[in-house]
Amino acid sequence: MAKGTGKVLAQNKKAGHDYFIEETIEAGMVLTGTEIKSIRAGRVQLKESYVQIRSGEAWINNMHVSSFEQGNRFNHDPLRARKLLLHKKQIGELVGAVKRDGYTI
Repeated sequence: MAKGTGKVLAQNKKAGHDYFIEETIEAGMVLTGTEIKSIRAGRVQLKESYVQIRSGEAWINNMHVSSFEQGNRFNHDPLRARKLLLHKKQIGELVGAVKRDGYTI
């Protein structure tokens, strides 16, 4: 069960500078145990990341989560694609927004 700390663990400040953010959406993410520990330690970069819709699911690509220092050989791949947990209705709204000129996720 998620801990209700309420603090932001990662934020893409450059996106706020480069783009006009019309709407923010909070989504869950499918993570492994070592990824959770690295993110809680603040070892995550969103600078070059982007969201893609594939097969009706939202995926975040190029989000760098550093390897966990106390991890073993089963540590995660730092740049792997991670599934975002959104409702089908929310994904449909995102697909509709991307089809309009000048919009991106």
